[in-house]
Amino acid sequence: MSNPERITIFDTTLRDGEQSPGCSMNLEEKIRFARQLERLGVDVIEAGFPIASDGDFEAVSAIAAECKNITVAGLTRTVEIDIRRAWDALKHAAKPRIHTFVATSDIHLQYKLKKSREEVLKMTQEAVELASSFCDDVEFSAEDATRSDVDFLCKILSVAIEAGAKTLNIPDTVGYTTPGEIYDLFKTIKERVVQDKDVVISAHCHNDLGLAVANSLSAISAGARQVECTINGIGERAGNAALEEIVMAMNVRADRINCKTNIIAPLLYPTSQMLSEIIGFDVQPNKAIVGRNAFAHEAGIHQHGVLSNPLCYEIMTPESVGVPSNSIVLGKHSGRHALTQRYNELGFELSRQELDATYQSFTELADKKKNIYDQDLISILPSAVRGTEVFIKNAEPTQWFTA
Repeated sequence: MSNPERITIFDTTLRDGEQSPGCSMNLEEKIRFARQLERLGVDVIEAGFPIASDGDFEAVSAIAAECKNITVAGLTRTVEIDIRRAWDALKHAAKPRIHTFVATSDIHLQYKLKKSREEVLKMTQEAVELASSFCDDVEFSAEDATRSDVDFLCKILSVAIEAGAKTLNIPDTVGYTTPGEIYDLFKTIKERVVQDKDVVISAHCHNDLGLAVANSLSAISAGARQVECTINGIGERAGNAALEEIVMAMNVRADRINCKTNIIAPLLYPTSQMLSEIIGFDVQPNKAIVGRNAFAHEAGIHQHGVLSNPLCYEIMTPESVGVPSNSIVLGKHSGRHALTQRYNELGFELSRQELDATYQSFTELADKKKNIYDQDLISILPSAVRGTEVFIKNAEPTQWFTA
């Protein structure tokens, strides 16, 4: 296999992610999280939409001043006032990027922009040329690209390149496309537009059909070398492609995805936790990579396998993404191996007969009670075992969730 190609990770948690209802952040929180993204190893932080509000302008400006080892981007429409405002916010950045966009699908042109294709082509040329006069790093996005006419899409992307764009972003703005379709689209753009030019193609996928990560990976396989994503997959409507899922898919399946990133994987979970704490939104328990149950096992067969060798049911270690360890969750589906391990941790060694009796009591309790605590496990022990005091030095008020 050839050397893996580098994928630029463009994090838009602070822009697209913050647009998710209830996920707004104040200036201090944005700066704190931007520092964490820089530690995590992302390549580009999209810090905000400077024209949108004074708060967004201040956030982009502050992050541009704070984060010197990373590219800081500000979003603009293809409008002169937006671009000038963005540059005012970004001009102190060590690595500034102006990211300008315009819709390219006929439905957006007709009902939102109320402009013709020719007008939008002219707007694109003028906007990218103006942005390029301020900085060398300009990204152009064709909003709703996956529902756009392919010939027109290729034409407007060519105009953007000629005007100075170094990155072409192809957003699946409404989460409409499928992995096969987006693969074909990116192949077409690479062959008809980019060819051998020094231009990066980028993917920005939304999750309305639950396909954002799959579509992002398919775009990468077709030639995308930048992927736009958010921590925990937050974003408008159903969210964006989740950064942690994309990164770990490349790490775990390096045999099929011959690409790499600069992301420091053990910082994924702490970064996820920080975001949840800042915005007050926990990820769902079964969320891949960073969810509470991502490395939890309740089924008895699974527990036995994990206790014997974690590779039986875990394709990555918890520690590889910053989770302290896997969790054996005691519930009605648990088996004797997991129950024995927890009793051993509490300081009890049960004979086979004692374990059989205790296991029967445990399953009856688990059928009735959603949350099982260490105190519950101690209370169902045979009286002769329960009378010992060896457990006191090891017992902790741990709760074992069954749901």
